Amino acid sequence: MTRLAILAALPALAACTTMPDTAPLPEPQERFWEALESHCGNAYEGELASSDARDADWQGKRMIAHWADCSSTRIAIAFHVEDDAQADGWDRSRTWVVSRTEDGLRLKHDHRHADGSEDAVTQYGGDTLSAGTARVQDFPVDAYSIALFEREGLDVSLTNVWRVEVDPADARAPRFAYQLTRRNDPTRLFRVEFDASEPVEVPPPAWGW
Repeated sequence: MTRLAILAALPALAACTTMPDTAPLPEPQERFWEALESHCGNAYEGELASSDARDADWQGKRMIAHWADCSSTRIAIAFHVEDDAQADGWDRSRTWVVSRTEDGLRLKHDHRHADGSEDAVTQYGGDTLSAGTARVQDFPVDAYSIALFEREGLDVSLTNVWRVEVDPADARAPRFAYQLTRRNDPTRLFRVEFDASEPVEVPPPAWGW
């Protein structure tokens, strides 16, 4: 092969050897990711759907979930909660970050103060341990989070399991939900649900984003 022919073949060879942006996930997780991704850019209003007395302060408050940042490997959902104590009437300290890993999906909680600085308790969460379903994924607490909770005296959180549920945006009456339970406390349930069929006005960015 002449030097000219070799040079002409290089672009095609490069195209054949280009690696994909993301590793393939088990089929249920791929479908879940696609459903989550279908809401990118949208914001939805929701409310507390559980009745645990420990969450009494959340009762009756308006909530908005905003798909604020999306890429091929990460989806960040800002969680805004009505709060009269804040200057604009909203607590914008929480962002749920779902990302793809080599082994599945990961959920992390990005907690910030109003000045954008990180809270002492932040970046906690967990990885999926099974393929889950196209609509539901569970994230048991990981080792990093356990160490963080122990350091901060949050021993009640050492067995946390977070759940994310999502329907595709084009489903009939789609919904989105975030839930917290604890393996060592069957009475613990925190759950918020959002009507994903009717987007609302996009809120200001979450603190620090």
